[in-house]
Amino acid sequence: MARTIPIFSQNSRSTVTNLEFRVSPPLALYVHVPWCVQKCPYCDFNSHEANGTIPEREYVDALIADLQSALPLIWGRPVVSVFFGGGTPSLLSPAAIDELIAAFRALAMLAPDAEITLEANPGTVEAEKFAGFRSAGVNRLSLGIQSFNDEHLKALGRIHGAAEARRAAQLAGEHFDSFNLDLMYGLPGQTHEQALADVETALSFSPSHLSCYQLTLEPNTRFAAFPPELPESDICADMQESIEARLATAGFSNYETSAFARQGKQCKHNLNYWYFGDYLGIGAGAHSKLTLHDRVLRQMRWKHPKAYLDNIRSGNAIQDETQVEAKSLPFEFMMNALRLADGFHPSLFEARTAQPLIGIQSELKAAEADGLLVVGPEKIAPTAKGRRFLNVLLERFL
Repeated sequence: MARTIPIFSQNSRSTVTNLEFRVSPPLALYVHVPWCVQKCPYCDFNSHEANGTIPEREYVDALIADLQSALPLIWGRPVVSVFFGGGTPSLLSPAAIDELIAAFRALAMLAPDAEITLEANPGTVEAEKFAGFRSAGVNRLSLGIQSFNDEHLKALGRIHGAAEARRAAQLAGEHFDSFNLDLMYGLPGQTHEQALADVETALSFSPSHLSCYQLTLEPNTRFAAFPPELPESDICADMQESIEARLATAGFSNYETSAFARQGKQCKHNLNYWYFGDYLGIGAGAHSKLTLHDRVLRQMRWKHPKAYLDNIRSGNAIQDETQVEAKSLPFEFMMNALRLADGFHPSLFEARTAQPLIGIQSELKAAEADGLLVVGPEKIAPTAKGRRFLNVLLERFL
């Protein structure tokens, strides 16, 4: 799973006001498809129930126009990855995905070996499209399984059942060399054994990547208004530890907080986020982070699909644009990079923030003294304790 969600923060320690970026970060392209068949009660993403057919032709044209209007901001920069997120991108036809990828290659400098991921639901209709998506140029699939247990899927408001989840996972393996299965734990009524059973079922399909998230009750969702009874926090912590241990024995590296991958199969698109790379987001509600010579811009497209389509017609895709304050960049960088088990090379901090690492030297030393961080000439990375108490670690850089 990948999302272009903006991070706004305050960090008053830095007094840098003039930025100069010598090298542009890698650039990814995020494509948001805002429709789904049914809104899940836990979902706080920008998704809207389709209520019938979606305006595919109009939306494809809008996405291409959106990219064309953004080209002056990314001239000459290769696009290293593409991620179709949602909503449910697999509601689009393979022909629409094929047309979009062809347009991306024609308009932008899409790298020949670019990772192109599409999120899909395990429903029967979407699964029947997998071969078409692969032929269109998608080379990585991300399936929103959540659980292989009918009872838990029903509690989550999912429209697919366990049998469909298994069939979709099987088809993903048949058509894609690289695919991800999304799982959730800490579900209503879920036991420790049931959480591990979902992991075992997922492993039986030999995925290259797994995303394992604890269910949380997000504001402005149906679950927030009518909260279900969830397992106690200690039980969820035990689930997390057991899942991490099981996946480790299966040869998966827990390279990011909720992401597990076999060697060489990490999600390149998500890694670019965590390394504080750049991304251009097109589509309703999509967010962008773009590094120019002397500033970092954040943009948000019009959020509601109708507003997005209406404004695209008038040549105005962007609802909001802000320049990130220089003093905010160090925290934003750390908030992303410290999610990674391997951390980052010290030189990357200056490359991504245009500020010297010495500006946060005291915070680094304090975190290291508390056993939260390892600081060396080749790598700055969270310790096991730092990963477990990531929020505590990040607070050091506020």
